[in-house]
Amino acid sequence: MNIQPATRRQFFKTAGLSLGALTLLEQKLAAAAPAKAGAKPAALFSKPAKMKLGTVTYNLAMDWDIATIIKNCTEAKFEGVELRTTHKHGVEVTLSKEQRAEVKKRFADSPVKLWSLGSAFDYHTTDQAKLKKDIEATKEYLALAHDVGATGVKVRPNGLPKEVTVEKTLEQIGRSLRELGEFGANLGQQIRVEVHGPGTALLPNIKRMMDVADHKQVGVCWNSNPTDLDGDGFDHNFNLVKDKIFTVHLRDLYLEDYPFRKLFTRLNDIGFTGYCFAEIPPSTDPVRVMKYFRSIWLAYQNLL
Repeated sequence: MNIQPATRRQFFKTAGLSLGALTLLEQKLAAAAPAKAGAKPAALFSKPAKMKLGTVTYNLAMDWDIATIIKNCTEAKFEGVELRTTHKHGVEVTLSKEQRAEVKKRFADSPVKLWSLGSAFDYHTTDQAKLKKDIEATKEYLALAHDVGATGVKVRPNGLPKEVTVEKTLEQIGRSLRELGEFGANLGQQIRVEVHGPGTALLPNIKRMMDVADHKQVGVCWNSNPTDLDGDGFDHNFNLVKDKIFTVHLRDLYLEDYPFRKLFTRLNDIGFTGYCFAEIPPSTDPVRVMKYFRSIWLAYQNLL
């Protein structure tokens, strides 16, 4: 008689294990088996991550001209940039029509996308003359963004004046943002409101600004602040504005006071395909720092 060796499944069945118990045991054995060399861990994200990485010129690249920005970002595999006003790149509203066209061409001919211009305009002031001036100045900046090939402008709230109620300030900011959204829409530009400032950086307050603005071109620049964890916690605060996140600013990814892995997971869950911009201190070896930053960014997404 030719006796075939029993399979593992046949053995356990003979031993009296139910099919359900057998399946559970086999799953445990598979989980305990050593991973093959070079195998990647199981995916953490519900879908392939499609976020892009860039840098803000504040502060890492504040002393770089356009050629250096393009060179360093290309070498470090950073895909985009947000040009913060007053920095050495010189992309300001004083540029002529020809100079704006040249800036646009230089980025268009490179692997680096000029995604955003970073302004310092805010709309919380109680001085109505200053408010009007800042709104008009932002419109000039939106026109600049259009001319140089960017897709939007970063603005910010920067505090809550004590002379008036919080609600009045939030409504004023929201109305200002709506006016800018309407203006920007005609130029194909977004208004990206940085989660910034004492009191104004709290996500319930940002949510209120978005509700008052109520415009498709007005959204949030998530800023990775420790206050994102305040109140009812990170997930609650993220959910308040998850449908309005246009861009993301990132602090140093080694910081342990912030749930960066959770942030990237939640961004992936909402289908975020925009830019995450490094907003980190300057370095004497910037490209090396950028390469490390990118590696950690990828690792948090389980892409390494």
